[in-house]
Amino acid sequence: MKPRRWCSISHILLLGVFAGFFVFAQLQSSCKAKSPQPSAVSTPIPPIATSSPSVSPLPTTIDSPPVEEGKFRQPDLIELVKLEPTIKLDVRYATSNNFVGRPLYTEARAFLQRPAAEALRRAHQKLRQQGYGLLIFDGYRPWAITKLFWEVTPPNLHNFVADPRKGSKHNRGCAIDLSLFDLKTGQEVPMPGAYDEMTERSYPTYKGGTAEQRRTRDVLRAAMEGEGFTVNEYEWWHFDYKDWRQYPILNVSFAELSQSPEKSNRPQPIASQAGRS
Repeated sequence: MKPRRWCSISHILLLGVFAGFFVFAQLQSSCKAKSPQPSAVSTPIPPIATSSPSVSPLPTTIDSPPVEEGKFRQPDLIELVKLEPTIKLDVRYATSNNFVGRPLYTEARAFLQRPAAEALRRAHQKLRQQGYGLLIFDGYRPWAITKLFWEVTPPNLHNFVADPRKGSKHNRGCAIDLSLFDLKTGQEVPMPGAYDEMTERSYPTYKGGTAEQRRTRDVLRAAMEGEGFTVNEYEWWHFDYKDWRQYPILNVSFAELSQSPEKSNRPQPIASQAGRS
């Protein structure tokens, strides 16, 4: 009988030990539950930056042209058809036949700085020996038009228009948009892409189109490059004159250029702080 009593007592002690462990575990769990936990919404995660903070976005409104520092030549814009009457004009921006869809110029005229205009005339005269003439789409372009082009063009196509914060070589009177016309028919010569077409067909290195279209595109390029012009990397029709850095950005309308001989040949440059484009 004594061993059985001892066994019973040991069982009771063992059960007491287990009960003690159980109570201790419950108390520990309760304390953890009551301790403050960090909230999943108390500190919101900051949004991921979508652009570098060092890059400032283009303002939605640009009120005036960029200003530049440095010495520039006095502007000497001349009208192309007065220098070379056999050049043809097709100034699309004076009509609704352009990528904006409405007239932007009040007059169908084209101007360049005198040295660029004289170089253009030489290119035109050489092309006539091959049966072609120059067809002018645009020359000097007031800065306000460059600003408009940037604003109406989707960002993914901004490589086809100039950034108004930098200005355009057109604004300096040293860029020309042009094509060829056939001297026999007077008609525009087909090219691999259309003027102001914002696709890869406009690239001067585009391999598509017909062999004849690529040939005439290259004839135009060779004639222009032979007189100090450089083709734009995205536009077969756009050529920049070599001295464009020497002229300031202008925002003078065609009407203002015609007010007097003095003003026509000597528009006032815009004072500046920004670097040249």
